[in-house]
Amino acid sequence: MFLALLVCGLVVALVVIGLFVFGLRRRLIQRAGGTFDCSLRWDVPDEPDPTGKGWVYGVARYSGDEIAWFRVFSYAPRPRRVLERSSIVALERRMPEGEEELALLSDAVIQPCMYEGVRLELAMSEDARTGFMAWLEAAPPGQRVNVA
Repeated sequence: MFLALLVCGLVVALVVIGLFVFGLRRRLIQRAGGTFDCSLRWDVPDEPDPTGKGWVYGVARYSGDEIAWFRVFSYAPRPRRVLERSSIVALERRMPEGEEELALLSDAVIQPCMYEGVRLELAMSEDARTGFMAWLEAAPPGQRVNVA
């Protein structure tokens, strides 16, 4: 009986510690400021895929001339992807279609981009997209603006 209670207590403690670490990691990511919720789909075919497959929920953070993208459900302290402003080409935005509406946050719009020859899509709120486009167009003098 004692052993069963000990095992249950350890399991509960591990779950609580795991949830605490998730929350702490997100807090540390957001601490530097300039963050927004952003789902990412990497290496997307040219035809839109309305099945909703491939989307990964995350948090993006502006960091100078880069955007660091972190997976939400991860313990990794480093970003999963780092996108340099000079290599991002924004394409025409679109709205979620079909099952994508279920895979993304309710107010998300999709911003397709090209990054070093790879097509990717970012799903974010309209306000976050406005900030993203302003950041993209606010390149330092002498750099090209990458908006198609």
